[in-house]
Amino acid sequence: LASKMSILGLKKKQPKTFKVKVITMDAEMEFSCEVKWKGKDLFDLVCRTVGLRETWFFGLRYTVKDTYAWLKTEKRVLDQEVPKDSPITFHFLAKFFPEKVEEELVQEITQHLFFLQVKKQILDEEIFCSPEASVLLASYAVQAKYGDYEPNFHKPGFLAQDELLPKRVLMQYQMTADMWEEKITAWYAEHRGIARDEAEMDYLKIAQDLDMYGVSYFAITQNKRDTDLLLGVDAQGLHIYSPNSKLNPNKSFPWSGIRNISYSEKEFTIKPLDKKKDVFKFYSSQLRVNKLILQLCIGNHDLFMRRRKVDSIEVQQMKSQAKEEKARKKVERQILAREKQMREEAERAKEEMERRLFQLQDEARLANEALLRSEETADLLAEKAQIAEEEAKLLAHKAAEAEQERQRIEATALKTKEEKRLMEQKMREAEQLAVKLVEQSERRSKEADHLKQDLTEAKDAERRAKQKLLEITKTSYPLFPFLMTLRSCVNKTDSKHLQDQLKELKSEIESLKLEEQQQQAGVYSLRNEARGYPPEPPYMPHSNVRTTYMPSLKIRICS
Repeated sequence: LASKMSILGLKKKQPKTFKVKVITMDAEMEFSCEVKWKGKDLFDLVCRTVGLRETWFFGLRYTVKDTYAWLKTEKRVLDQEVPKDSPITFHFLAKFFPEKVEEELVQEITQHLFFLQVKKQILDEEIFCSPEASVLLASYAVQAKYGDYEPNFHKPGFLAQDELLPKRVLMQYQMTADMWEEKITAWYAEHRGIARDEAEMDYLKIAQDLDMYGVSYFAITQNKRDTDLLLGVDAQGLHIYSPNSKLNPNKSFPWSGIRNISYSEKEFTIKPLDKKKDVFKFYSSQLRVNKLILQLCIGNHDLFMRRRKVDSIEVQQMKSQAKEEKARKKVERQILAREKQMREEAERAKEEMERRLFQLQDEARLANEALLRSEETADLLAEKAQIAEEEAKLLAHKAAEAEQERQRIEATALKTKEEKRLMEQKMREAEQLAVKLVEQSERRSKEADHLKQDLTEAKDAERRAKQKLLEITKTSYPLFPFLMTLRSCVNKTDSKHLQDQLKELKSEIESLKLEEQQQQAGVYSLRNEARGYPPEPPYMPHSNVRTTYMPSLKIRICS
């Protein structure tokens, strides 16, 4: 009884649910699942949550040791080799890839999930992409994220935080991030008008032509002792690659040419539809990998056969709805584009009106300023005109004065010229007179010298006569009265006559000297006037200075 109670207690303690974490390409979700849920229950819950109807492309992948596996839909979740963590982590990813994305991917959410997954595989270098194709794909990714390119909004550096190119491409060329952004932006600007779903579809249409697109690779050997090879499984068939080359397969088996695929433990056998061709066998070292290869082969082959059949009612409905939805979105986009165009035109018209308004305001302001300047200029010009008129009157008055001065100067010049001529003539006459006076003075001087000589001779004669008279007197005394009478006669007569002659000579000499001085003063005054000097006062001889000229004496002896 006790053991039964313990068993019942264990059963009651066992949880009825478990936690699951599902990671999609753009979101994370957590669910509480019942223990009895199968893989299909969880998968359907995720698809309903995401809104996905094209479920056949996707699956829930989880990690097992050093590889990965896909959750089987027919088995219970907890009965599979899922991690024992809580919550259990699954990745919701595309398990199978379409041959032509434009024809097979109907829903927009399906396109978006494929776009995100393929983009991540290219950036993680799981899919090889040339640098040129990488730049083009990056431009479509930017168009899908940011919409139409707007130079005023998408300025340099707006892609700095986005991962758009594989690291291998970035390392291959010595280019800066700005240079790569410039190249991507150049393509991005060409995609104007493309909607997000269209940009993502264009991205996938380019990506599906890449050699490694949609291929799952596995390490195999052709026999147990042979060189390692790579097996590639995709929507087209099976491909055998060399270990160092995942681009060009050495051998391919399209689904249409395969009759049967089977495996026994580690050995795979591919039987061609053409029985004449050899059966291809290869080996895989892990049983878990073998099961995964077989699972992918079956799923891809089923989709290959499904594509070549008439679509099911569900798919037809989905395509019809998708077509209607695309048409509706196209109309909405056209309406939106027209509205956007009209709004842009209205904004441009508004900007033009505002610009025109500002221009008119500026023109009005400039016109007012010009008017004020014109008024100020007019006032200034009027003032200047008045000043100019006054200056003209002043100049006219000065011109008249200048003319009068000129006439006066001309008259003065003429008068000065005539006076100069007269003065020169007077100077010449005065010089001639001075020469004459000098000659007369010299002549008079000579006459004075002669008179002095005559006077000297007269004195000498008088002295000799007195001497002789004395001698006679001493010799003949009786003649003394006669001699005294004679002396007295001579003295009276000669003395009077001599004094008269001396007075006459003296007055004549004085008059000659005065005339000579006046002549010299006149000449000097004329010279000063000719040279522009002021006239000198006349020369006045000193009263104490006397000059006496003695005329020649004529002695008469009375009988």
